[in-house]
Formats: sequence, C-alpha cells, structure tokens
Amino acid sequence: MAKQGFSKASRLLGPSQYSTVFQKADFKLSAATMLLLVKKSVLPPRLGVIVAKKNVKSAVQRNRLKRIIRESFRLRQEEFGTIDLVFLARRGLDKMNNQEASIQINKLFDELINKLNRSK
Repeated sequence: MAKQGFSKASRLLGPSQYSTVFQKADFKLSAATMLLLVKKSVLPPRLGVIVAKKNVKSAVQRNRLKRIIRESFRLRQEEFGTIDLVFLARRGLDKMNNQEASIQINKLFDELINKLNRSK
C-alpha cells in the first residue's frame, strides 16, 4: 500500500502551475463543481483547489469545502495516474452538509477516473 499523504508534490503551487492547467485543460462539470484537468508525463497527480469568495461567502464554509476536497483526493490519488487537476467549487456546494458534499465530489472523481481509464 502506497503512502496516502498530501505532500507539496501533490499540490499545484503558484500561478504558473495553475495557468498551465487553465490554458490546456479538459473540463468536467456538475451542478456545484467544475474540474479542469491536464494529462502530464510524471507522477504524482497534483491537485489545486479554488473556492471563490464570490461563490461561498463564509470563510468557515470555504475552508470546510477545501478540507473535504483535499481529503477525497488524498484517499483516491493513486487512481488518477499522471494528471494535474484544478477543482473549482461553484454556488450550491456550500449548502450541502459534509456527507452530501463528499458524495458529490466522489461521484465527480468516479466519472473522471472512468473517463481516464477509457482513454488509455
């Protein structure tokens, strides 16, 4: 069993890494979320999280959502392969409780993993 930590190597850091994903990204939409992804050639998969104040007013709610997103990614990062992923929270995700938000996020991750497996 591999490590399931969320180290610096597993994060998108800095504007240049985010802009690379935004420029070359495929995207996956759901009602309350958007995923942008770019395939790359090296491990590990990396995650960037954007929860805008415009979409989620309360700082407590923004931080809660970021924790849920990071935890869902951390537990499933081996399944993603070699991608950079930016997770954008949209309006409505903050209205869900932790369990509902986690289910919504994992459902989106399932769809993404299925899409990645089909394209191999």
